[in-house]
Amino acid sequence: MLSGQAIAKAKLTDWRKLAQGLHARYLINDFGTGARFVTAVGEAGDALGHYPSVSIGNGYVDLKLVSSDAIYRDGEGTEAVVEWVTQQDVDLARLITGIAAEHQIDADPASVSVLELGLDTADSATIAPVWAALLTGNADAQGHGSPSDEIRDSTGRIPNLWFGDANEHGSQRFHVEVYVAPEVAGQRINAAVAAGGTVVDDTSSPSLTVIADQDGNTAVLCVAEMPMTEAGS
Repeated sequence: MLSGQAIAKAKLTDWRKLAQGLHARYLINDFGTGARFVTAVGEAGDALGHYPSVSIGNGYVDLKLVSSDAIYRDGEGTEAVVEWVTQQDVDLARLITGIAAEHQIDADPASVSVLELGLDTADSATIAPVWAALLTGNADAQGHGSPSDEIRDSTGRIPNLWFGDANEHGSQRFHVEVYVAPEVAGQRINAAVAAGGTVVDDTSSPSLTVIADQDGNTAVLCVAEMPMTEAGS
């Protein structure tokens, strides 16, 4: 698995690292343009033996790149296979950026976003099977692509559900994590505050900013490192 710094050094201008993967949005004028673009992306994936997840909507093509066989090593050297960004994702991201340019399709990296759910508990191993069954119908979703009990649907139908410390957030048990591109984080926070929200913890900002609504329910706005510019390399 690549570190955040290594991903930033790759200077993937069309892409943003959100949660576990690389994400890009490309703007299209019609479905046919998007379909031709995705076909070309598929051919590039054939050459590398690696493919993105794809979603086509009205005016956009969303792509996600992540490797299911990344190797994580903890502080003691113990290894685990996880879902994370690897060099093959970076290589394919570069190819896709070139394909988009050839098709005269513009990227909109500031618009990408990922939603995850958090549930505070003192015993994730006990309750995780219930949530795996409820959310995905598959017990294998527990710990999928993660060394923890986190619930991840391999098909991406639902947001990931991770488990936090039951003593961290008082009476609130469920939490929302919203991953956005770094360049829009300040705007998103200001919009939430203007709508009546309150910043309750920005000690880890800009990576993590905790925002509460008027009822005290909290969410975490998350960002990763900005792609390095020539001046910052």
